[in-house]
Amino acid sequence: MSDGVLLVLGASGHGKVVADVAESCGWTDIRFYDDLVSEFSGGDYPWPIVGDAEAFLRDSANASGVFVAIGASAIRRKFVESLLHCEAAVETLIHPAAVVSRYAVLGKGALVMPGAVVNAGCVLGAAAIINTGASVDHDCRLGDFVHVCPGAHLAADVRSGDEVWFGIGCVVRQGIQIGSRVVVGAGAALVANVGDDCVVKGVPAR
Repeated sequence: MSDGVLLVLGASGHGKVVADVAESCGWTDIRFYDDLVSEFSGGDYPWPIVGDAEAFLRDSANASGVFVAIGASAIRRKFVESLLHCEAAVETLIHPAAVVSRYAVLGKGALVMPGAVVNAGCVLGAAAIINTGASVDHDCRLGDFVHVCPGAHLAADVRSGDEVWFGIGCVVRQGIQIGSRVVVGAGAALVANVGDDCVVKGVPAR
């Protein structure tokens, strides 16, 4: 619960769900920033759009809380690392309908959506996204700027590098090791280790 203002960068659909989670966490004053401010302003958009990305970085220094609502991992990294460098108040948002073990560790800027599960012993890096209905089982170690898409399921003791994209509905066998900047395709079943900078898809994933 906060009586302050939460500044959010990114007013797309992902931004909408971030604001919804933030409201469920008690934030009542949420203000958006987006370089396409004129496109999102007005109409039926529920929250005010007050500036662009440059203004967001400027205003973040004195904000009660800030959050980067950008799904693309590399772009999210750019802004979150800038905020952390400036010691801005980067928030971690967990929807009340998510289940996150008290023995899990979440990096700054992480987002856990409704119906998601993060079990004991997990360590999630900065600005990780655990999306709707996804599960991360015990003792997983996921790097920074990872996105576990809706309905994806990671078994126990999975290890990943940074900026990994686990596609919607994919499954990952226990103990699998994954490099950085990997894309696991939608519906894939990953049963073997993979290195950096690759795309795997299919059942089993190749």
